[in-house]
Amino acid sequence: MSSPAPDVAVIGLGRIGLPLALSFADRGLSVIGVDNDAARLGAISAGQMPFKETGADELIERVHASGRLTTTSSVTDAAAANAIVLTLGTPSLSHIEIDMSDIRSVLDDLLPLLRPGQTIVLRSTIAPGTTEFVAGYLERKRGLRAGEEIFVAHAPERIAAGRFLEEIDTLPCIIGGVGEEAGARTAALFEVFDAEIVQTTPVQAELAKIWANIMRYTTFALPNLLMMDCEQYGANVFDVIDLVNKDYPRGGLAQPGFTAGTCLRKDFAFSEERSNAPGMLLAVSRVNESVPNFLVTGLKRRIGGGTLRDRKVAVLGLAFKRDTDDERDSLAHKLVRLLERELADVAVHDPHVASPTQPLDEALRDADVVVVAANHSDFSTPATAQAIAALAADDALVVDPWNCLGSGQVFAFADELTRISGTEPSHS
Repeated sequence: MSSPAPDVAVIGLGRIGLPLALSFADRGLSVIGVDNDAARLGAISAGQMPFKETGADELIERVHASGRLTTTSSVTDAAAANAIVLTLGTPSLSHIEIDMSDIRSVLDDLLPLLRPGQTIVLRSTIAPGTTEFVAGYLERKRGLRAGEEIFVAHAPERIAAGRFLEEIDTLPCIIGGVGEEAGARTAALFEVFDAEIVQTTPVQAELAKIWANIMRYTTFALPNLLMMDCEQYGANVFDVIDLVNKDYPRGGLAQPGFTAGTCLRKDFAFSEERSNAPGMLLAVSRVNESVPNFLVTGLKRRIGGGTLRDRKVAVLGLAFKRDTDDERDSLAHKLVRLLERELADVAVHDPHVASPTQPLDEALRDADVVVVAANHSDFSTPATAQAIAALAADDALVVDPWNCLGSGQVFAFADELTRISGTEPSHS
């Protein structure tokens, strides 16, 4: 007698797919996990997380002991499952359009093996019309009628990094099925979690996810543009934001900072490629993308001699998001490259990322400039301000667009941090 088909296959075991696969297995489903990264598969098979996610170390231990998750590098193995969830990368091409090559490649591998009754769920962020395209592609290539023989839906991932195990049970799960039956089958899959199921059309599900990210990307561009305006007019951006927000019911202006990451930085392009207001979202992107250059230009104006050549610059933070190890599309890397083009001696410290960086004291020692490039909680402590005051050069310039160090200035000097931290410089 043949064994029953696995409940679900998850293709792509990255930061979206792996926590989902583990959570499915933890709720009692039999799961096939597919990925082409041998090192990642090795870690998962050993019961170890290949990246940081709050609570996931304990989760993977439970799932590993249960035996409900099997891993493979072969996409075709996923065809054995009743439901197949695609959590693949969907980058934007240079010509402002979605890159669907990974999705199409997986579909082509699965085509000969798909059978009537299976459900295909697109979990990654996709451009409007992609879910209907996938349904039509399967009909055209295999003759499987969408909504009758093959069931296709979009169930967009909306969970923040580091909050998966909390938000998988609390954030409403949006499902856009190609036909009611596809929506119902996808809902049955995700009902193992406690979150509310919200049924809609495929294109509305696609637009909801894209515009949630666009809203955040735009929200953060406004204070970044204000920061640049304040530099132009000799004003303090943090004071102006306080004036805008203080006891004002229509305030709510965010703080400036590095705004990027693998989702926010690319997802606007999925709307821009067919936009009725071409250029609007590109302008938002240009604001956020210009922050590293703005900071480099500003610090050059303030540093003695106006040049960074042979000056030591300590960059604190490589991750794109607070307290994560995720460096994908981080503007901190752009900052480092710009500093290197100025012939600066760049030292980097980040306590979270996998990339090798220097210890904090080593990066700060005798630094002429310190740039806080990520708002990690580690940097928002008196200890970090004290370390800068004690180890960096006496006249070091401190660049802190996040205001992590509490100076209330984007560009400050080490003696100002000395007053904040209560630590006197201890240079020999």
